[in-house]
Amino acid sequence: MGFCFSCFGGGETEKSREEDRLASEEARSRAAEAAHKRQEDFEKSAAGRAAKAQMTAMAKQSAAPKTGEPVLKWQMG
Repeated sequence: MGFCFSCFGGGETEKSREEDRLASEEARSRAAEAAHKRQEDFEKSAAGRAAKAQMTAMAKQSAAPKTGEPVLKWQMG
C-alpha cells in the first residue's frame, strides 16, 4: 500500500506547501504596499488633513491644565 502513496501526489505536498507559503507572503507584501498607498492618499486629501487637525486640537485640549472644577455641578433643592 505504501508504494501507491507517491502515485497520488503524496510527494508533492511539500512542494505545494512551499508554493502556497511563497504566494501568501507575496500577497501580504502587496496588501501592505496597497495599505500604505491608501494611507498616504488619505493624508493628502482634505478629509485626511481635517482629521489630522482635529486630532491635534484634541491633543492640545487634553493637554490643557485642569481648573479643578467638576464638569457636572449638582444642585439640591
